[in-house]
Amino acid sequence: MSVRILALVGSLRAGSHNRQLAEVALKHAPDGVEIELYEGLAEIPFYNEDLDVEGTLPEPAARLRAAVREVDALLLFSPEYNGTIPAVLKNAIDWLSRPHGEGAVTGKTVAVIGTSYGQYGGVWAQDEARKAARIAGAAVLEDVKLSIPGSVVRFADTHPIDDAEVVSGVIEVIERLSSTAATAA
Repeated sequence: MSVRILALVGSLRAGSHNRQLAEVALKHAPDGVEIELYEGLAEIPFYNEDLDVEGTLPEPAARLRAAVREVDALLLFSPEYNGTIPAVLKNAIDWLSRPHGEGAVTGKTVAVIGTSYGQYGGVWAQDEARKAARIAGAAVLEDVKLSIPGSVVRFADTHPIDDAEVVSGVIEVIERLSSTAATAA
């Protein structure tokens, strides 16, 4: 049985180090694990209950919900913006949390990792992303963590895919996420 993981990147910047980190996951997914990088978070309107109406749901939000329902787990990549989770990632979690108790993220196995310029690698934002996903109903792997500090310097001349320590850490996260998701299915 193959485990399907959807990667959501909390940075919209084309050259984002977190997007590059997601590329590491795509390239190094172990056998039996399929990882898809979700495109389209920028098109999703900010969550508004007035928009969340059956039959008139904004197409980008409906597409995200459908994509999440089709996978076994989510791997969230979060940079840190002003000490917290980026709005685009929080917005995705908000859309996935509804309807309350039945949202697309309910019961999904979720891990959160990332990189940031600061000395702690974005741990505050990653903790906030874990909290939001857990409250939304996800089965968050609280002990699966990878926070890579100093991204601007560390990845100035090197893509994370060429950093053996980063690759090893990402592979370990994927293995834990996929094995947990497989046993939960």
